[in-house]
Amino acid sequence: MSDVGSLLVRGNMLICCGSGGVGKTTVAAALALAGARAGLRSCVVTIDPARRLADALGLETLPNVAHRVPADTGSSPGGELWALMLDPKTTFDELVSRYSESSEQAERILENRLYRNISGALSGTQEYMAAEKLFELAEEGKFDLLVVDTPPSRNALDFLEAPARLTKFLDNKLFRLVVGPSRGYLRAVSMAAQAFVRTVAKVVGAEVVDDAVAFFQAFEGMEEGFRERADKVDEMLSGPNTAFVLVASARKDTVAEAMYFSDRLRDMGKAPRALVANRLHPRFGREGPTTASDVSLSDLAASDRGRAESLGDTPLGALYANLAEFRQVAEREEEVLTPLIARVAPAPVCRVPYLEGDVSDLEGLGRVAEVLTA
Repeated sequence: MSDVGSLLVRGNMLICCGSGGVGKTTVAAALALAGARAGLRSCVVTIDPARRLADALGLETLPNVAHRVPADTGSSPGGELWALMLDPKTTFDELVSRYSESSEQAERILENRLYRNISGALSGTQEYMAAEKLFELAEEGKFDLLVVDTPPSRNALDFLEAPARLTKFLDNKLFRLVVGPSRGYLRAVSMAAQAFVRTVAKVVGAEVVDDAVAFFQAFEGMEEGFRERADKVDEMLSGPNTAFVLVASARKDTVAEAMYFSDRLRDMGKAPRALVANRLHPRFGREGPTTASDVSLSDLAASDRGRAESLGDTPLGALYANLAEFRQVAEREEEVLTPLIARVAPAPVCRVPYLEGDVSDLEGLGRVAEVLTA
């Protein structure tokens, strides 16, 4: 098994990150499938709402709860593949219901217009709910391996900081002022608070302010539950069983994004545990008139072009010309990847080649899984 495959260990959580369009969701699903084939009960949590992944997994839909995938996991006993697609708003609703002191309090929040507007669109909500869903699955203890693909954006790692941001928000003086205006220590500033609210109302409208005040006051008493939960989520993400897998393709923009993610992880005291270089052209070995290990692909390409010229317009000449072009492409891809490989060292690198067809079913995912663990 490859070094990437060695991450498929009972109790591990793998977080795949990278820019959009590099095949991150496919790699995450393939890792989960590889875990199932290794005898683990594995679950992939996807942020990508694309229908293509549901089709590849053989499912009609991907709900917000783990759904069993009817996949062939080989002869390994106990291996199972599960999947879910994160629904941030539903996850947020479940948190509110969990920490409300009564069903009436939960209903007041869930029906509040401000809450309905922000629960699915507030900056950072998606990232925190991804971490929250991962924590929920870990707490259940139902799965041996959890794999999550992060949102396809430059802020894809924001969910690492989301628990701390939530705690900071709950400790904010203005939040505490609005949440508990009847508390004794706030009575002295209640007049100032009212003046502040009246000023804001002139700008955004009294109805909006009323919704905001009603939302925060309905939240009273729930802060501690949210704060404790956020601390536990942060502890989980910082734990030794959480491994980050960078996914990139051999393009300068995606390599730059992967280097950015790598730097952010190191700034947070973490480091990438593996790099998956996806959709690479084959290198076709180093066969040729010279087989010395220090001969570059560009040298071999030059040799192939010489052979193509000597063979003229023959079919074999055309094949050598085509081989020279492929070797040049592979050499350029390796040059693009070299800085990233150096940046993530000593993390292992797994090169996933272009496959004969698109990954549109479990068979295609299985081929990617075989490369990742070969």
